[in-house]
Parts: sequence; structure tokens; C-alpha cells
Amino acid sequence: MPGPSPKSLILDLLSTLRRGAMPVRALVAAGELFGITPNSLRVSLARLCATGQVERDSRGRYRLGSAAQAIDGHVQSWRHAHQRLGEWSVTSAGRGSWIAVLTPGRGGHARQRRSDERALLLHGFRELENGLCLRPDNLIGGIDTTRSSLGELGVASPVFGLRELDIERERAARALWRPAELAPAYAQLCNQLASGAARLESLPVEQAMVESFLLGGRAIRSIALDPLLPHPIVERGALAALVDATRDYERAGRACWADFLAEYGVVHQRAPVDARVGDATRALPPAAPSEGVQP
Repeated sequence: MPGPSPKSLILDLLSTLRRGAMPVRALVAAGELFGITPNSLRVSLARLCATGQVERDSRGRYRLGSAAQAIDGHVQSWRHAHQRLGEWSVTSAGRGSWIAVLTPGRGGHARQRRSDERALLLHGFRELENGLCLRPDNLIGGIDTTRSSLGELGVASPVFGLRELDIERERAARALWRPAELAPAYAQLCNQLASGAARLESLPVEQAMVESFLLGGRAIRSIALDPLLPHPIVERGALAALVDATRDYERAGRACWADFLAEYGVVHQRAPVDARVGDATRALPPAAPSEGVQP
């Protein structure tokens, strides 16, 4: 697995704090585990401070800044992701209810567009046609809660309900997430987490720290980016099983990092993992028109 960027590592480490702040020497030492030079880490730290994603206290220690807290809060809610699933309203003709967002599409300011794409991806949206993103309206709290959550991440585009898509667009919408691939991928990841947790006990401490950080982060990113699709688009149960397996693995990972964090006086609430809070996750997949649908 590729290692984290300096920016990502800093934010992921600071997101583990229960209280207080983290000394720069702890960040530097952690960076060296992943081949990140002290200079690269300090440069990234200065840039993060300049953008408000990291804050520095009077003793030269660092904590997560307000500009990064909304994304971090969403990612760290992975433990309860499957509990956000509600019922999906489908008509007798088989047409579902959707939450839609109108975006500038390929236009608009590039930085805002990337921010919006990341927020929409974290909420399970996909682009049906240029500028029209949607997801099933099956989350607890419905449109109002989704609108509010997107707003906290800086999305100012209109958020509204959408019903009665034509047959081709309904079919195209349901296929946007490649639902048949989710359950097998999650089952494979569950197996890797189970075998990985047993493997950690046999590894040298620093190697166990690195491995738990990378694999634990991969699992958490998978959960945080899960689109929370309803039945019958996907079968239920696979996500809940992955959440349980990730909880077990995180406990093992926390044990790997405990002595390191204690050495630097860091009061943490969870294991450091490669959640990549600060990285652009990836752009929304482009619209994939099916036969009869014009983009």
C-alpha cells in the first residue's frame, strides 16, 4: 500500500487527540516511519497552519484546526455509518425517491469544485449527468439532514428531492455505484482485517505501527466513502460486518501505537489510521450514460 503524504499524516495523527496537542517532534518521528523527511513534514505543517487546518498553541504543539474538523468529523463517524440507513420509498412502477444536487458541473472555480466533489462523494452522491448529482433518499433525516451536512462541508448548491425519473435514467442512476462489487470487496477486506490483526502481534513494533495505520485506514476510508445504498440496490449486512471487523482491528492498532504516543505525552482517543482526511479523496466518477440517455 502506498504511504501517506506529509499533509495527510499530520491531519490523521492530530485527529486522534482526545485533548491537548501534539509536539512537532512526535509528528517528525511518525513521519520517519513512512519515509517522510523532517523538512517535508515541517513545510506541510506550516502550510496547514496557514490554511487553518492545523492550529499551534503557545508551546509549539499542534492540534486539528477548525478548517479540517468538519471533514474529520464525517470520516470519524464510520463506527455508526450503517445506523444512518433508513427506508427507501419506491413507487409501484419501481421508481425510487432521490436526493439531488445541482452543481456547476465542469465549470466553476476549481478549488470550490474539488471541495464540493469531495463533500458529495463522502455523502454517496454520483453524477448522473453533467451538473446533476444524486443519491437515493434513504438516509435517516432525509433531505434536510443531508442538506445541512453538505452545508457544513461548504456545499452551497441547491439540494432537493427528485422523483419519477424516466425509465432509462432510473436504470442508469441505480447502476452508478457498481453495487454488485461492494459486498465481495467488503468480505475480502473483512478477511484481511482478521488475518492482519493476528499478524500484528508477531511484528516488530514499528512495522506493526505502519501496517496497522495503512490497513486500518483503508478500511475506514471504505466505510466513510460507502454510499449507504438501500435494498434492493444492494443487500444489507456487508457494511455492518465491515464496521465490526474494523472496530476489532482498530483496537489492535491502538495497542501498537500506545507506547509511542505515551512517550510524547499525547492523550489520544483512537488509533492513528491512514484516513487521509486532508487529501482530495478523488473526483466524482463522470456521468456514465446508458442507451437512450443523452448527457
